Amino acid sequence: MMSALVSERLYLRRRITNVLALTLSCVAAVVGLLFLGWILWTLVSKGITGINWELFTKDTPPPMAEGGLRNALFGSAVMCGLAIVIGAPLGVAAGTWLAEYGAASRAATVVRFVNDILLSAPSIVLGLFVYTLLVMNTGGSFSAFAGAVALAFIVLPVVLRTTDEMLRLVPAQMREAALSLGVPQWKVIVQVLYRSASAGIVTGILLSLARISGETAPLLFTAFGNLYWNSNVMQPMASVPVVMYQFAGSPYETWQQLAWAGALVLTTFVLLISLGARALLLRKRVTHD
Repeated sequence: MMSALVSERLYLRRRITNVLALTLSCVAAVVGLLFLGWILWTLVSKGITGINWELFTKDTPPPMAEGGLRNALFGSAVMCGLAIVIGAPLGVAAGTWLAEYGAASRAATVVRFVNDILLSAPSIVLGLFVYTLLVMNTGGSFSAFAGAVALAFIVLPVVLRTTDEMLRLVPAQMREAALSLGVPQWKVIVQVLYRSASAGIVTGILLSLARISGETAPLLFTAFGNLYWNSNVMQPMASVPVVMYQFAGSPYETWQQLAWAGALVLTTFVLLISLGARALLLRKRVTHD
């Protein structure tokens, strides 16, 4: 009788704890969604009026003048593209080494630890490092290339971690079957493992692209910014995040409107990239099933 009473009290306490935890979780989720909706509504309501053809065909204007973000959009595309070209291959190569060659070695443990530090490092620290490395050593010459290198340091750990995890998820039987046929290991990696993990690796690259597209701090110390059109990567170049940072705090209404429009364009781009990454993973999962 006593044991039954204790069991009933224990069961009741667990039920109350479960309901309380579930209620708090739901409240936290609703509060988060409300703030997210508030942010998106503010962004759309203030930025939609600035979306027009001139936004994509005119350069950033002087104060009190009309203009667009053509040079900033071009600069962001160039620097993000260069960052992916520099950082993604290095990340894939390093992730492949971790998963296939040095999986259980002490060096792999050190590399993963350093990668975790780099992954969590503030972007402004990476910008200052590249500023010291490429800008100060070239006589204070800001450039889009320096900005791309700073962004590549953000791309590298994301792609490395994703590649490492995706390759380790590939069943060992696939490796053993290919190696038993006498296929060299590098061919197994390229023709078997990369094909199986391609969706995850590409998703990591897309997510790193979404992250660097909104980075401002590294570009302030490297690419600096430019109010005019410039296609030379060895010269200062405009970017949407830096223009937003400069224009949002200005007293000029035209600049503030361009900042809101740029924020809306950037948010839409990140949203599309995220949806594309999820769609890629979902399609790959459906194909395997």
